[in-house]
Amino acid sequence: MIALDRACITAAHWTEEQYLDAFDRSGVERLVLAAETLPSAASDEANAEATGIEARSLQGFMVAQHVAAEWELENIVVAPSARRQGLGQKLLDALLAAARETSSSSVFLEVRESNASARSFYEKAGFKQTGRRKSYYADPAEDAVVYRATPVPR
Repeated sequence: MIALDRACITAAHWTEEQYLDAFDRSGVERLVLAAETLPSAASDEANAEATGIEARSLQGFMVAQHVAAEWELENIVVAPSARRQGLGQKLLDALLAAARETSSSSVFLEVRESNASARSFYEKAGFKQTGRRKSYYADPAEDAVVYRATPVPR
């Protein structure tokens, strides 16, 4: 997950500790989903047979936390080679389904102001801009735009 995060310039770039915390079962309720490719080419299958390791490739992931009556999309990353193929939508749809199943009132997120493609993606999914967080991001310093979906879209 860290390698994919670092390969995507617009990702939130979490620390290793933040990723480990996402899997900590003693704290906040979280939903962590990963999407990977499975071996499909004969060479991949032969390599997997020879090494005992399947040639899988992480294509995307999502981390969200459930607090009270709402969900926060904390991080979503899709590999550049897997973009515009519906993977991000599938990850987001899984979060929205979890929100509906838990009778949550909303889902919210922050996104870099300059990330026009992500902002467009969220707006098409029914999220509305509700605020701004000054200098929320570092490297480079940038404002975050806050989006919220209320009620949770289907």
